[in-house]
This record gives sequence, C-alpha cells and structure tokens, in this order.
Amino acid sequence: MNTLADLAFFVVLARQPSLAAAAQELGITPPNVSRRLAALEKRLGLRLLNRTTRRLSLTAEGQRYLQEGEQILQDLEGLEASLVADRKAPKGLLKLNATFGFGRRHLAPLISDFALRYPEVEVILELTDRPLDLIDHAIDVGIQFGPPPDARVLARRIARNRRLLCASPAYLAEAGVPVTPQDLSRHRCIVIRENTAAFNNWQLVNGPDKVMVKVRGPLSSNHGEIAVDWALAGHGIVLRSEWDVAGYLRSGRLQRVLAPWAGDMADIHAVYPQRHHLSAKVRVFLDFLVERFADFRDDQAAMPDASAAPRW
Repeated sequence: MNTLADLAFFVVLARQPSLAAAAQELGITPPNVSRRLAALEKRLGLRLLNRTTRRLSLTAEGQRYLQEGEQILQDLEGLEASLVADRKAPKGLLKLNATFGFGRRHLAPLISDFALRYPEVEVILELTDRPLDLIDHAIDVGIQFGPPPDARVLARRIARNRRLLCASPAYLAEAGVPVTPQDLSRHRCIVIRENTAAFNNWQLVNGPDKVMVKVRGPLSSNHGEIAVDWALAGHGIVLRSEWDVAGYLRSGRLQRVLAPWAGDMADIHAVYPQRHHLSAKVRVFLDFLVERFADFRDDQAAMPDASAAPRW
C-alpha cells in the first residue's frame, strides 16, 4: 500500500510545474513534498526529478516511473470499477459508431445478438465514412482501425487486421503478376481516398522491411467496398483490409499478390472515453465484442497466405 501511495504521490507531483504547485495540489507544505520525494528516491535508489527553486524536470527513470505508474493506477481503477459495475445490470442508451462497410457487414449482426442478450440496453448505431469524435458526438464506443489518435480515449483491440494486396484472376491473366513492390507502379491500381494522407502512396511492409510505392490507376473512391467491387470486376489491384476481402480470397474471386508484402497493420480497436470506467453497458458490450472476435485476435499475423484468411 505504501508503494501505491508513493506512486500516486509521484504522478501528481510530476504533472506540476514546481514543488510549490505540487504542494498546493496535494494539500501539504512544500517542505513535506520535498521530504516525501527524497524518501521515495532513497527507497528506489535513483533520482526521479531534477528540481530547482522554479521548475521540475523528469529524469529518464522518472519518465518511465510516471508512464508505467500511471498505467498501473489506471488498471487498478479499472479493476475496482469493473467490480462495482458487476453489481449493476447493464441498461440505458448505448451509442456506437463505425464505418459503413464494417458496421453494416460485421457490427450490425453482432448488435442484433447483443440486443437479445441485454434487452434493457437501447442501442443506436451511427455509421459514417470517417470515425466520429467520441467526446463531441457523445459516442459510448467507436470501432476504429489502427492506433487510436486521441489520448482522451481508451482502446481495446478486438481483432488483428492486415491490409492485403489483391486482384481478380482475370486482371492478373491480362496484366501479369507483380513480382516486386516496385512493379505496382506499372499496374492499374485502385486507390481509396480514406483520409488526408496521399492516397496513391502505398506503405508496404514485409517483416522489418518497408517500402513506399507510388501507384496510379483510372479508378479511385472514398468507399472501400466500391474499390473491392472494382477489383472483382477486373479493373486492377486493390490494397484493402483483410476483413473486407477474406471471403473473396477463400472463394478465389480475388487472389493475393506480392505475399508476404502487405500494407501497414490496421488492427481493429474498440475505443471509448475514459469516463466510462463505471458504465456497465459499455463494459458488457466490450466483453461481447472480444468474445465474438476471439478467433481473429491473435492468429492472423502468422497466416502464411490468403487460403488461411479468417472467416469474418
């Protein structure tokens, strides 16, 4: 318990600009802050803060102690909150956000089952072409791809997700099969304009190797499903999330190209505001998501080829 108290003390102290400010925040005198910090550093046998009369700065050890310590305190808070939430029945309004393709094809059927299990939870699913800001739009849980961009939200990974290069057999028979990533510049590529980044620059990875390839083609769209439909029709090569093309790869309507090269990982996360630690409806929905996607969470990265694609 003394260790946790020291950790909580240091987290508050490290977030303040001076010992005087920390003393005011903690409700004790500056000399008491100095003595407690000195005792903590003596116990650990290392220096955590460089301090002058006007400012504080973290040492490398102090930075690590702060970052990992905050995570420990958050985990403890979450554990206690979940224990309290276990005593409450999930009920009330649950607002969800996801992109059109994933939301319609995968999240909507899951919500149907969730509603049967938790009939006192009222669910609103809002589908958008881009993720909504959870705070501004009062969203309880959002489904996003890749690392969460906002420090105000928490994230729970529900599935691994590669972005694969693929094309129809008809296109490959006509245009040939690319052998190296650089060959893509000579192929018709179907690009997806999903964000403000340069949409026709494809970042590809193969283990530790990375390469950026500039691609081009006559067709582009801001809707991933349309791009996949064009690839199925033989218009070119598309770089698309595994969840969207796995069924076509299994059936043979699309073929993966340039394996093991793939796009950057875009793991699927459920993100939610930190205020929802105590929300039973959010907790049970997150657990429901993880339960339903358990088969896809850990094994996809090791799949050697498209024939092993998961059954989304």
